[in-house]
Amino acid sequence: MIRLKVDVIVATGTPTAQRAKQATSVIPIVIAIGDDPVEMGLIASLAHPGGNVTGVTTLATELRGKMLELLKEVVPRLRRIAVLWSPVDPRFVLNFKESEAAARSLGLQLQSLEVRGPDELESAFRAATKERAEALIMLRAPVINAHLKRIADMAIKSRIPAIHDDSVFVESGGLISYGTDFPHLYRRAAHYVDRILKGTKPADLPVEQPTRFELTVNLKTAKQIGLTIPQRVLTRADKVIK
Repeated sequence: MIRLKVDVIVATGTPTAQRAKQATSVIPIVIAIGDDPVEMGLIASLAHPGGNVTGVTTLATELRGKMLELLKEVVPRLRRIAVLWSPVDPRFVLNFKESEAAARSLGLQLQSLEVRGPDELESAFRAATKERAEALIMLRAPVINAHLKRIADMAIKSRIPAIHDDSVFVESGGLISYGTDFPHLYRRAAHYVDRILKGTKPADLPVEQPTRFELTVNLKTAKQIGLTIPQRVLTRADKVIK
């Protein structure tokens, strides 16, 4: 793309954006979906990116807390939550630390379930069952996102209420999801491309954080694990699978 002298590069995901920035400091780069771009060294700040990188981020500092709050609403007298995550990338470590901070503020105990490959998923669930985890929160990572159906099935078998930030999990049989409206982020990225092609410099375009979130609930799964979803949660849901 550098040799072709393209006018703008759209990068989906933080690793892609990092590689694009390594390749050029001149061609504008628009992040379509990415983690904290400041923490990852892509920009100076959200308000003043500097350089040739701007766009939209999935960074939502309150998201982990909202997911935990939802589990507290769904699971009566919730105290202990297992966290399924992968420590193979600094981005995922940051997400886990955010979850830890949110759990402390809510008076919840976290059980860390680290997985580096799909062969570790079953042992992670055995550990959650052994420690009597009352619910499960999953943090986005390739090893988790690639096996959502399998994880949903294991959560049902273990009768553990589980939440993820992507509605694909619920559509695969998971209980509940709460997260960023990704199609909306792509549309916002297109807005950045338009501004840049019309002459605005990336350094002058503040990076946007998500403002739209989706709540999806699977009532069929709730019935399978013997859980009643409160009406106040169903009322707020954008989609309910029956």
